[in-house]
Order: sequence, then structure tokens, then C-alpha cells
Amino acid sequence: MRKLHVHIFYVFSILLAGLISVENAVAATYEPGHQALQLWNETAMNNAPQWMNIWLSVMVGSFALGILFVWHHVAARWLVGGFILMVLFVFFVAPILELTPFSGLFALLHIIFWTPGLIILLKERPFLKGFSFYGVWGGLIILVILISFVFDFPNAAIYLDHVLGMGLIA
Repeated sequence: MRKLHVHIFYVFSILLAGLISVENAVAATYEPGHQALQLWNETAMNNAPQWMNIWLSVMVGSFALGILFVWHHVAARWLVGGFILMVLFVFFVAPILELTPFSGLFALLHIIFWTPGLIILLKERPFLKGFSFYGVWGGLIILVILISFVFDFPNAAIYLDHVLGMGLIA
């Protein structure tokens, strides 16, 4: 299990370094919204559809519940830690690096910061080991992350295509 954590850390570091090195789209004016190349800012959040605000509340609440398990479960530490690191990155690192707050950037950050914990949780599978509050939370957070990834992977791909200037995705 220790080797898995080391490998996850290496992959995480490489993805984060790639993200930092590819952002170059800061000059243009973009409209706020939740599409990949729209700005995810206060205006976008205020104008987001109601279902999206509900979904964001479910996501945050699901990750917050993980705090109950961080002292006894490695996967919870990785997931809650990944969520906290993502928030810290958004508020402190991204502005220093002058990263444009595109919705696609947030999608990519979800993938980068949540995948290590998801992998550990999928390997652990507490939801298959009898009924427990941790097992229920494990199943819930897996579902939340996978539903989020349905939207995040396409948006992250569009974002990366844009910042890399590849023009593969129209």
C-alpha cells in the first residue's frame, strides 16, 4: 500500500507541474459561466443553474463528511487532503501563477487532486466490507467523484486543448 501512495504522489506531482507549465491564456476577455472556457468566478456562481448549486453543495458536504474518518482511514486522508489542497491551490497558488480561473481549470484540478484518493478508496472498497458509516461514505464519495468526472474530463480536455494551443477540440 505504501508503494501505491508513492506512485500516486509522483503522478500527482507530474500532473501539477504540467498544469503550471501550460497555462498561457490570460490576456483575452472571457464571459463568466460553467463551460470549460468561461470564467468560474462570483458572477458565474451567482448565475449558475439551481441544479449546479445543489450539486456543488452535495460535493462539498460529501468531502466535509470525510473529516470524520481521516484519523483511521488512509483514503479519507487522501480525499479530504486533496480537497483542501485544491482549495489552497485555487486561492493562493493560481493567482500567483496568474492562472485564468476557467471552469476547465477547476475541472482539471478536480481530476488532479481527487484521483489519488479515489484510487485508494476503490482499491480499499469499504462499501463491500459490511455496513458501516465509513462504508456508506466511501460509496457516496466515489459516486460524487465519478459523477463530477463525467463533466470534469470533457471540460479539462477542452481547457488543456485551449491552453496548449493544440486546436484539436473545436
